[in-house]
Order: sequence, then structure tokens, then C-alpha cells
Amino acid sequence: MNIALIGYGKMGKEIEKIAVSRGHTIGLKIDITNQDDLTLENLQKCDVAIEFTIPDSAINNYKLCFEAGVPVVSGTTGWLDKKDEVYKKCADTNGTFFYGSNFSVGVNLFFELNKKLADLMAPREEYDVGMTEVHHTQKLDAPSGTAISLADDILATLPTKNAWVNDQIPTKGEMNIKSERVGQVPGIHTVKYESGIDFVEITHSAKSRQGFAFGAVLAAEYCLNNKGILTMKDLLKL
Repeated sequence: MNIALIGYGKMGKEIEKIAVSRGHTIGLKIDITNQDDLTLENLQKCDVAIEFTIPDSAINNYKLCFEAGVPVVSGTTGWLDKKDEVYKKCADTNGTFFYGSNFSVGVNLFFELNKKLADLMAPREEYDVGMTEVHHTQKLDAPSGTAISLADDILATLPTKNAWVNDQIPTKGEMNIKSERVGQVPGIHTVKYESGIDFVEITHSAKSRQGFAFGAVLAAEYCLNNKGILTMKDLLKL
């Protein structure tokens, strides 16, 4: 498999290591120094694109990949207000788009655990829920895409919650997501339910970027034989 890496920062370099170790080649590497190389012609030489950039550039990157007929795997977060636009473009071009707020296998199992715990807590109004997410200081968006995914699943389940806020004192019906940016932390997410007498919490802690990178490569491999709008739930058959 010949891969285009759109975004060749720390994550891109980690993806490259894992992809090469699995017998793949990197046919195109795009970063801020060579953005003019991101062309239809260059993309069409690749089997799949893996995109980890920033929200402002991600939408155009997706569209260019669709126009090139190249499946795109993206871990960029912060663009979901344009989701309908992206999904329509994918459908109009008969393309393939694999998006994950987090590609770690462990995190995606954590998503399922979070939904199960929310289901158990739904009738327990004595417990209030909150979340903390901790990432490295270079992470620009807050809360993280992973935290938003966790929060959305909680809101879909708990009758007492209908919105999340970030680093605010929540009012009735809201849950707070506390965001911390510390050193080189790859990612820690904790969901905590607390009552007057005890608390129950679940936590996922990433040891490095390897888990995210490995999942992204698995997603790219999955795109070779599967089309349409795809997620880690499809890959992991959850």
C-alpha cells in the first residue's frame, strides 16, 4: 500500500514508522514546507491518504482526496461543524472517508465502556457527571475530539444532561469538561460520576502516540476493501 501522509509532524512520523514496519510505503509527505505538492496528480499515485492537520486546512484536504479518488483517513478534530458538507462531497464522488476522533483501539473500547456506564447511571440521579481531559501543550483544540465523543455519548443517555461546557461551572442540565494542557502528555481522559457518599470513575491513559498511529494505519488498510463513511466501530466490529 502506497500512503500519502498529509501532515508530517510528530503523529505523521509515528504513522510512517508503523506503516513501513507493516510493509507499506510512503509515497507523499506533506507539511507546511511543501504544501504545493498536495496535488491531484501526486495524490493519484497513492492508494490512501492519512490526514492529521488542523481544522482550517482539513476540509480542503478531504475534498482534494475525494476528487483524486483516494480514500482518506483523518484524525483531525475541530471541523465537525462542516460534517454534512464533507459527507456530501464524499458521497458525490463515490469516495471513502474514515474519520476517528481517536484511532487508539483502547480508546474505542473505552467509548463502549463509557456508554455502558452512562446507561447504568441513567436512573441514578444522585450521581452528577463530569470529565477531565489532559493533553500536551501543543494541542490547540479544547476540549479534545475524544472528550467531545465521550460527552456526546453521555448526553445521549443521561436524561439529566443536555449540553456540555468547557472549563465552566455547569448549570442545570450541563456537564463540564475540564481541559488541561501539560508537558508532553499524549492523552488522559477521565469520566467521573460523584454522589454525596462516593464516586465512580473510568480513565483511559495513553502511554505514547503509538496507539493512535497504529490505529490510523489499520484504518488505512481497512479502506482498501471497504467504501463509504467509515469509523473505528466498523473496523473493530463494535
